Amino acid sequence: MTEDRRTQFHQIAHGQTSLPWLTSAWQHHIGHEYGAENFAAATLDFVRKWDWDWVKINPRAIYYAEVWDAVYDKDHYDWLIPRTVRTAIQEAGDIARIDYRDPETNKVLQEQIQAARAIRDGLEDRAVIDTVFSPLSVLLQLADLPLYPEGQGSAQEDDRGLNRQTLIFDQPEAAKSALDKIARTLADYATLLVSPKEHGGAGLDGIFFAETGLASHGYFNQAQLEEWAKPYDRIVIQAVRQANPEALVLVHTCREDAHPEEFTDLNPDFLHWDQFRPGNPEISTDFPAVPVGGADFELFNPGGDVDQIRKELDQTIQASQGRPFLLAPSCTIPTPADEEALRLLSGTRAPKQR
Repeated sequence: MTEDRRTQFHQIAHGQTSLPWLTSAWQHHIGHEYGAENFAAATLDFVRKWDWDWVKINPRAIYYAEVWDAVYDKDHYDWLIPRTVRTAIQEAGDIARIDYRDPETNKVLQEQIQAARAIRDGLEDRAVIDTVFSPLSVLLQLADLPLYPEGQGSAQEDDRGLNRQTLIFDQPEAAKSALDKIARTLADYATLLVSPKEHGGAGLDGIFFAETGLASHGYFNQAQLEEWAKPYDRIVIQAVRQANPEALVLVHTCREDAHPEEFTDLNPDFLHWDQFRPGNPEISTDFPAVPVGGADFELFNPGGDVDQIRKELDQTIQASQGRPFLLAPSCTIPTPADEEALRLLSGTRAPKQR
């Protein structure tokens, strides 16, 4: 009997298949990111157009801040993010106002859960996972601070005198209290995402847990990750495991020098990093998780180097040495993306198993 791609996704996670890989990509659906039905329809259209083997739901990047009442202008985007009108944390002392938000009643989280249900219902034959940022990433977003080291010293910090030092390190007790409340909010949210539909959940196959650029170039060093990131990461991941023992966790660490090895002790099922960026290990590295990798996401810009994409896809497949993995760009592809590049990726499928 032919197995559907949803089953194959779980088999890859558990080392129960000889299928070499499954292919996917994701992008922001600018103009369709607000409203559960609108966003779900755009996601379904994108997945069906390219027939991706597995699905990473890719909501608007700032919905976490909206949970804590940040305001954005959805009609005006700066790059891939709506223009900021009001941040949730405007000065360091505002961190004391960060409280637990109930996903059962929070309008922003309910919108995302409804969209996830609709996407799940439309794609029963393949695995669907949803994006959840790490609590530390969310805390930075609440203050409109960079999630990547290249944003240090930017106007985001300089104009307000608000930075990692003043927000987190100068007030450790308040910061840890906020991180705990964020983590418990995200834990209950993720529980609803992965709980079976018959138990009131969205019935998803797992979460894409984004560490963003926290580890890149030591933005947060090893000791800081141990103190400020991982204890709160574990709250979310453990909630997923408890809500649905079959749910899977994909951990993503972004950009150069991203230190995927720092996150193996979170025991993810999948680990995603850019093996072609400086300072990052090869996809063949023997981590205790199924690797996720492929071509550099920036190559998918319109007019990008399709030949280089082909080369990096081929190198990824060869480097896997027959070990099952997930084939995908290194991060969210641009909006819009190059059609020829997407055709190439979509056509890079594992040989059918007999």
